[in-house]
Amino acid sequence: MTLEKAKQALVASENKARELGVLVTTVVVDEHGSIIAVSRMDGAIPISPRIAYAKAFTSASLGVPSDALAENAVPGKPFFGVNTLLGGELTPIAGGLPVAIEGKLVGGVGVGGSMDVSQDALCAQEAQEVLAK
Repeated sequence: MTLEKAKQALVASENKARELGVLVTTVVVDEHGSIIAVSRMDGAIPISPRIAYAKAFTSASLGVPSDALAENAVPGKPFFGVNTLLGGELTPIAGGLPVAIEGKLVGGVGVGGSMDVSQDALCAQEAQEVLAK
């Protein structure tokens, strides 16, 4: 995954956000969770970069969409409290997607900022499609 491809993914995510009428931050990380690229749209909520990073980190680290943890992150289930691990860098909130190229996990993308996390997920999907090519 290249920086150029990551920048293209940011644009794709932001284009979708504009279409939806929301302001978001998009974060692209490598398979270790290190940031490759990040963009916060003008007017996006100030905490959105941290939220987007947690979603990207979760997906890159575990190889699953961030919301795949949600069902088991409730009291009595095995992932309850997962959001407190690693200093809060893991999250079960929708908007994080893993990125695989030729079947190999190479990173993740996370989007945060919308009050409707399904919109974050749609923006992340646009970015993921660019990154997986």
